[in-house]
Amino acid sequence: MKINSALVLEHRLKRSLSQDEFSIISGLSIRTIQRIEKDGMASLQSKKAIAAALEIDIRDLDYEESTKMKKYEYKTIEMPFKFGIFKQKTPDVENLLNAEGAQGWRLHQVVLPASSNFGQTDKMVVIFEREIEEF
Repeated sequence: MKINSALVLEHRLKRSLSQDEFSIISGLSIRTIQRIEKDGMASLQSKKAIAAALEIDIRDLDYEESTKMKKYEYKTIEMPFKFGIFKQKTPDVENLLNAEGAQGWRLHQVVLPASSNFGQTDKMVVIFEREIEEF
């Protein structure tokens, strides 16, 4: 079963115990302590032994998966663009995408705003997004 390995490590370090010392106190092998602290996998017997050694309730060791909501920021860039009855040269979109991508931005959408100028538009709006990293 998965347990809260961060809590085990936190309590062990608060008591200034080495993994070896903690294995003696808990009655578990040092390899078991290392595995639990690394990946949080423990048997029910190991979970009970750890709770007893740390003098905490066994339910405190229950693993709760955190569901972090991803957050994004957006930016827009307007590029001159002529499209309609008379096709004209399109802007260098590839260079724009590569330049923004190198800074961590990802293409989200390209919009050609409607115009009342006989169906012609004079710009395109490029929308970029990137995930906001929280610490």
